[in-house]
Amino acid sequence: MKNKDLAKQILEIIGKSNITYLTHCATRLRFNVKDEESVNLKTLDRLEGVLKAQFKSGQLQIIIGAKVKGVFDAVSEMVDLDQGDIEVKGVKTKKNPLSRIVETISGIFGPVIPVLIGCGMMKSLLAILTTTKLIATTSGTYQIFNLISSLIFYFFPFFLAVSAAKKFKTNEFMAIALAGAYMYPTIMEGAANVAKTGITSLSFFGLPALLVNYKSTIIPIIISVWIMSYVYRYIDKLIPDMFKILFVPMLVLFIMVPLELIVIGPFGTYIGTTIAKFVSYLYTTNGVIGSFLFGTFRPVLIIFGMHYSITPINSQLIAEYGYSVISPANLTGNLAQAGACIAVLFLLKNKANKSAALTSGVTALFGITEPAIFGFNLKYKRPFICAMIAGGIGAAYINFWGGGGTALILPGLLALPTYIASSYIHIIIGVAISITLSFIGVLIFGIGEEDIPENLLKNNSTEAEEKKGETNKVNDFPKMITINSPMNGIVKDLSEVDDPMFSEKVLGNGAAIESKDGKVYAPFDGIVMSLFPTRHAIGLISTDGVEMLIHIGLDTVKLDGKYFTAHVKQDQRIKQGDLLIEFDQEEIKAAGYDVIVPVIISNTAEFKSVEPLEIKTVTNKQALITIEA
Repeated sequence: MKNKDLAKQILEIIGKSNITYLTHCATRLRFNVKDEESVNLKTLDRLEGVLKAQFKSGQLQIIIGAKVKGVFDAVSEMVDLDQGDIEVKGVKTKKNPLSRIVETISGIFGPVIPVLIGCGMMKSLLAILTTTKLIATTSGTYQIFNLISSLIFYFFPFFLAVSAAKKFKTNEFMAIALAGAYMYPTIMEGAANVAKTGITSLSFFGLPALLVNYKSTIIPIIISVWIMSYVYRYIDKLIPDMFKILFVPMLVLFIMVPLELIVIGPFGTYIGTTIAKFVSYLYTTNGVIGSFLFGTFRPVLIIFGMHYSITPINSQLIAEYGYSVISPANLTGNLAQAGACIAVLFLLKNKANKSAALTSGVTALFGITEPAIFGFNLKYKRPFICAMIAGGIGAAYINFWGGGGTALILPGLLALPTYIASSYIHIIIGVAISITLSFIGVLIFGIGEEDIPENLLKNNSTEAEEKKGETNKVNDFPKMITINSPMNGIVKDLSEVDDPMFSEKVLGNGAAIESKDGKVYAPFDGIVMSLFPTRHAIGLISTDGVEMLIHIGLDTVKLDGKYFTAHVKQDQRIKQGDLLIEFDQEEIKAAGYDVIVPVIISNTAEFKSVEPLEIKTVTNKQALITIEA
């Protein structure tokens, strides 16, 4: 059964209005419900895909098994709960500040990617139609096509406001209001007429609110919504309930709109102006080095929405000399991102992601790089770095041969006729260098996803579930496999575990261990398939395709990670004997929890037999379970 179908049936039995809270752990959905009597556990048990349903510790627990995340996502989309009432037990690992910033930006851009791709492809199509003179730029058809291709780039702050509000868990409509302040006609028209009027700012109680064109900016609205998320929560707590509807929105806007127009928005403008001056200095001092640096770091400017700050320099150079030496870096930087994204296509496992990567890569070839950058290259980091370096090398090569751009045009393949060099072949070579180096670089350095057979990847997508039977054939496994214990301790039979999910072998066969030292080791070479932020459970997959769930204690998810320390992260490759998790048994016991550790082969059904050895004690260097294909 598909995840959405199962989610729909579960909600029909429970009742959407009956749910007050929703979360999940390693194997089960967890609901808080208003009326337990109205939930028919037997009917839930009979659903295809549900292993067991039970009320335990004040929660309705529906045991799903390995695909619990997919079902949880489907349920979350169907229930009408506030974001705070839906707790996602995803992966949390310690990250440095730069990684957090990059992943936050990528996460905010994720929901916007389809619109970016759609508008980018329309812009590419429009470029083809106008280049081949199939439509005139003065026609109504052109105007409509241009509207479609430009709408997201013009109204970028609105799109990002909604996505950022969801990311920072704040009011979406208040976030849209902040975007509206950036895009308000007074600001936009004032910015457009600065050269004519000489008026550069509005005075707000003596403070200057700069007139800036924010139509394609990224960082100002993201920072604004992030700050607003704290301001909104603080004011909401401060104002009594009976006055919230009147004063909370008013006070938030009163604080945030001046703040963003006076401080946050101009901040990006000041940085952009500084960067433009720095780029000009680099090209004046040493063109080859300057072009390499600008070609390398131009994608970073795109991320922060500051690449438009270079446009005035390009315009001035073209007007004065007939060409701009800076333009080739725009071209090679874009095409390098395209090459990297197309390389990502070959490394991805999921077909839906492959399709999106192909579309994003093609779009980048025609000059629209945002889908490629935010959808794939920046997400996996290595492709983004490979593209940066390749773009810089290509730009330096073209500059060395006297290259330049004669027009302000979208830097993509269709713009090639507007570029010049001592010999035009050097433009072609420079472009080829950028695309080829980034493509090869990504293939060599990878994208950070471990290169394991597709049939060993746990995927909650419908396609993966439907094809599991085809790809996970017993012939893929050695005939006999011996699995070491992940712990040092006393071995117990699963029937002794005080949880029917384990004792009745609902999730699969295995053994239980009472740990001697509170340490969990890798029982084999493989991959960390899932690691929950509570660190009470970890899912592993061996190079032979054995899937293991190690669940530390019973109901220990409620400790929310307290007394647990993880030494690995999700998707990390592991070697047998590596220390995975440490936990403080005495503190967990003192908190009232059972510390027995079920060790489950979660794909038991794919083997002829899964049998624990008849032993009383074990070390992590000794065999615990034998498996026959």
